[in-house]
Amino acid sequence: MSSIVLLGSTGSIGVNTLIVAQRYNIPIEALVAGSNIDLLNAQIKTHRPKVVAIANEKDKHKVNHPNVLCGKEGILQVIENAASDTIVNALVGYAGLAPTLKATSLGKRVALANKESLVVAGEFIDMSLITPIDSEHFGLWYLMNERPLSKLYITASGGAFREWELDKMKDATFSDALKHPNWSMGNKITIDSATMTNKLFELLEAKWLFDTSNIDAVIEKKSIIHALAEFKDGSTTAHFAGVDMKLPIAFALQGEVTDNILPPTDLLGIGSLEFLPIEAARYPIWNIKEHILKNPHLGVVVNAANEVAIEAFQKEQCSFFGMSDIVLDAYKKFENVEAANISEVIEIDKEVRAYVTAK
Repeated sequence: MSSIVLLGSTGSIGVNTLIVAQRYNIPIEALVAGSNIDLLNAQIKTHRPKVVAIANEKDKHKVNHPNVLCGKEGILQVIENAASDTIVNALVGYAGLAPTLKATSLGKRVALANKESLVVAGEFIDMSLITPIDSEHFGLWYLMNERPLSKLYITASGGAFREWELDKMKDATFSDALKHPNWSMGNKITIDSATMTNKLFELLEAKWLFDTSNIDAVIEKKSIIHALAEFKDGSTTAHFAGVDMKLPIAFALQGEVTDNILPPTDLLGIGSLEFLPIEAARYPIWNIKEHILKNPHLGVVVNAANEVAIEAFQKEQCSFFGMSDIVLDAYKKFENVEAANISEVIEIDKEVRAYVTAK
């Protein structure tokens, strides 16, 4: 394929994207990173992008590149000026929305790892330009095969506290919540995994990507099955794959992949598999699952409240369950809002953050 622009190059998805790009000789037109300048400089040396953008102006002098843009405007400028047709958006949180909107408004294809874009504004994004980089949505796409579907399922690991006593979870710390049982990810996604907010977001993403609300999630502790498709004939198929994001990234960049990306699944090594329900006592956010799938425009409320809540938890201003209390309170407060356009989405986001911060 032609060159790509990579947003979020120093995170785990970004690092894996560069490995895949190298494997298939895909040139990197631009790299966009946050504050991990040492890793960015190493990436610049290897991949020789034409332009680089970083989060903070104060770090500009540390970047070993003659063409460095800064801040939110810098990222949008990179997308605007890019010759590349494909933008890989691996930014974390609400910050990823504006770049998705900019890229799709220019008719560029977005390989999307930024969940929040669809959670917050799926209604206003052209889905024909979106290819998800996510093991669950990739698994669903892989399985669906245009047969008549009855229901879709994605799986959850259960997060850091899946084995904890509920009483003990009340006193869990930020660092406790970062101890994911199956893999290493960034702070936000690991906390969202512990609260199950991440899975709620993935259900909303699936709703927009596959145009269905008939979707659910179950816990599968080994994270070997990522998705299941239940068909109208009564049969169900499952997508087994190792925990490695290079597979969905390769498909997102190449369209079709026939060479060996992952080692085959070792069925005897897996042994038994177990599916468990996601229970609201352990994951209070699950109380709103049915309602939000019927009212997906409220994703903006959940996302804004959740980002503020995570910050409060990190600063020890609320407990682990306190995060869910904050989100559910905001959800109730704003349950009647509905944006008619993107500028109203942005306004609602600000209002929710102000409400939660003032409480």
